[in-house]
Amino acid sequence: MLEHCLWHFVREGGCPRIVLEDDGEQIRLDEVFDQHMHSSAVRQQAILKDRRFDLLHVRLRTSAATRHAIAYCANNRLVLEERLEGRVPGLHGNLDDEEGEFAYVCYISSQILDERVRPERSAFDLPSEVEGLFEGTDISWADIRSMVIDEAAKHLDSCLIGMKKRAMERVRAFVATQAPRYRPILGRLSPDELNIDPDVSDKDLELTLHRHFADLERDLLHEGHDLLTLRQDETAQEYKLRVADYLHKVEDINMSDLVGYVAHRRVVLDLLEAAIKRGPDGYAREDLIHTLIMPMRADSTDVALDNCNLWLVDERLAFHNYLASDQTLHSMPITGATSTKEPDLLALNVFDNPILMSETRSPPYASLVVIELKRPMRNDAAPGEEKDPVQQALQYLNRIRRGKVQTAEGRPIPHPDDIPGFCYVICDLTPTVKELCILTHDLTVTSDHMGYFGYRKNVKAYVEVISFDKLVVAAKERNRAFFDKLGLPAL
Repeated sequence: MLEHCLWHFVREGGCPRIVLEDDGEQIRLDEVFDQHMHSSAVRQQAILKDRRFDLLHVRLRTSAATRHAIAYCANNRLVLEERLEGRVPGLHGNLDDEEGEFAYVCYISSQILDERVRPERSAFDLPSEVEGLFEGTDISWADIRSMVIDEAAKHLDSCLIGMKKRAMERVRAFVATQAPRYRPILGRLSPDELNIDPDVSDKDLELTLHRHFADLERDLLHEGHDLLTLRQDETAQEYKLRVADYLHKVEDINMSDLVGYVAHRRVVLDLLEAAIKRGPDGYAREDLIHTLIMPMRADSTDVALDNCNLWLVDERLAFHNYLASDQTLHSMPITGATSTKEPDLLALNVFDNPILMSETRSPPYASLVVIELKRPMRNDAAPGEEKDPVQQALQYLNRIRRGKVQTAEGRPIPHPDDIPGFCYVICDLTPTVKELCILTHDLTVTSDHMGYFGYRKNVKAYVEVISFDKLVVAAKERNRAFFDKLGLPAL
């Protein structure tokens, strides 16, 4: 009841004595008001375009009052209320001062509000905005609201310092640990633009940052179109400074894109590390790990390089003329293979099909890379193409060379038998795999005992068997400097 008629208590002159009686109990509202509802009620006068406005800043101490608001009054009556959260930087949730927690309400009255209130007392006849000839004299609804928000911010300044600090710490912690791509643009955002609720969800916070990032990109595009045009009365020095500022903004945006790419690598590494661990249903299938490196049943005409993670195996694999994943040899434009048996060999086990690429666009320097993936902790390796992943990779390479090897554009590559081959087998070093590497293929164990390597002179191919642990560790080491530079959590 007191909140409903609060304006009658805080307005100048007060209100008549009001007593509530319920089952013999009497409650005087003026006593409740004095004890619980308000403190530090401050009156203020403000001048807006030669018109006087009376503002009353009230701090409500009741737990039921949870909204910060602007209350517009006319003829000693409350007419309209507007929420204030989100409009004053740092104003989110209840505030605290030396007397405890409170909610803030600013009551505003003026002769112009008395004159413009509608008969039903639910709104005012004021234009939303005033432009043109009468902009300097006529008062709009936007003018009044802006004035009240500015005065409210000044009145609450000492109470908002802590909330603003919490909001900034929330943004910086989120950017540092989860969204580093926004770090380069934080310096270009004003405190008002970072006016967020410290308790906002990660999703809503990222949406806010992304909106600011999109606004900066749009402004940058607009500036870029006008950059080459010298403005009227602009000096050469002013133009030079404008160009320098534009280039600095471009650098920040590009840095943000780079940070996003590096953060993506960190996520991929986390996914790969989780994929090779044993879960409730055992170890992950080959297709999950395969998809992390490159989408299955696709080639470079279908998949953009940004959608591949070939860097997990080797950074150089990003530079290729043609790339295929789970495609038959006959369908690959670089092989010219026609044998009807070859598709069956590639499709023998859909999860065992290789990733294949030719490394360069220059035919004299061509090379072929075959990557063979096996399910984590698979321990059924044995001599013979069906069970031997090293032999499988070498046979794929051999069949490609027997065909009409050419570039993706159809240009022939001379002496296909001399094209160097690189065969990578990615699997766990189970006992059967180790036995094949040593006894069957005479490969050398690496110094860290996490893989095997060797050169097969008879087929002119370098062979490397990489354990999943080695794959993860090596990829982390190659990218650690980038992660450390961005302040990402330690790997």
